[in-house]
Amino acid sequence: MRIYLSRPHMSGNEERRVAEAFASNFVAPLGPQLDAFEACVRDYLGANVHCVGLSSGSAALHLALRIAGVGTGDEVWISSMTFAGGIFPVNYLSATPRFFDLDPKSWTVDTALLAEELAKAAAENRLPKAIVPTDLYGQSADLDPLEALAAQYGVRLIVDSAESLGASYKNGRRAGTGGDAAILSFNGNKIITTSGGGMLVTHHKDWADEARFLATQARDPAPHYEHSNFGYNYRLSNICAAIGLGQMEVLDARVARRREIFARYKAALARPGIAFMPEPEGLHSTRWLTALTIDPSETGITREDIRLMLLEHQIESRPLWKPMHMQPLYAGAPYHGNGFDERLFANGLCLPSGSDMNDEQQDEVIERVTALLDKGR
Repeated sequence: MRIYLSRPHMSGNEERRVAEAFASNFVAPLGPQLDAFEACVRDYLGANVHCVGLSSGSAALHLALRIAGVGTGDEVWISSMTFAGGIFPVNYLSATPRFFDLDPKSWTVDTALLAEELAKAAAENRLPKAIVPTDLYGQSADLDPLEALAAQYGVRLIVDSAESLGASYKNGRRAGTGGDAAILSFNGNKIITTSGGGMLVTHHKDWADEARFLATQARDPAPHYEHSNFGYNYRLSNICAAIGLGQMEVLDARVARRREIFARYKAALARPGIAFMPEPEGLHSTRWLTALTIDPSETGITREDIRLMLLEHQIESRPLWKPMHMQPLYAGAPYHGNGFDERLFANGLCLPSGSDMNDEQQDEVIERVTALLDKGR
């Protein structure tokens, strides 16, 4: 590709941080850089959280679900429009997913729908073990009603904040501080990256302690940890954590640049049939990716027309996530909603949004998309 969807963007400080890790000889999944990275993210998020650096966001979700007590046959209620890594840990634990649609006003999980189904489930004695909403495309889920529902019904709330480090919820509360635990991702295409990696963020110190135990291949039974008689090789490398320290120095600048890119797209492509992901009042999204929909009945062209045209010019774009209830793996799984997420997938596209994309590159994307839209009319 000449123009990528979202590629790693280094600050220039990572090599120094990595050199410090080599000098310390902690070329391992522990060490001073890992401790410092966890503390750095903790201090950034605030809210008295505890952070555990892990090998991926999926590893963080796996540990959070396991510590929450999810096991064979338990239900986990989850946003259907999510990335595969945000659902597969449910399978790892032999649990059963129940999928939920999005709210058109936010493109995050429909809390009214969840409330309705929780009331039914409580009456029928079939409450889920955990609820996993997704901070889609860098925008926080609606935490206040989610946390109230979880408390009302005694259900664990684990927020998939993989795409939203740097975003905020109402009153400046940082995304990644919701529920019993939240998970972050530092994959190569995220706002900041450690090449690969993730983090479990929790208000419960005992959850953080247990996660560290589980993430280091715990072998012996640990009576003080209810769910920890075996573990995994899930700890984040100290070298990768060093990269993360350099990346944290520019997190807010990276978010500002992606929001600027989103604003330029929105202004340049404003026309009937084009709609951008909304941002509810009081929320501050990272705009990790610029997500929009194309209505072919108004534009005369489809999402695929744009995607394939850009691909011909070596410009990367992607459809919005395909809802999990539409995937063969989850055929027949319970789904609640009216198919708003299905329509987003049918007509939605993510445009190149990397913070290292310059204005000239973005102008080329805009000009090519605009020319195709004009032709479609």
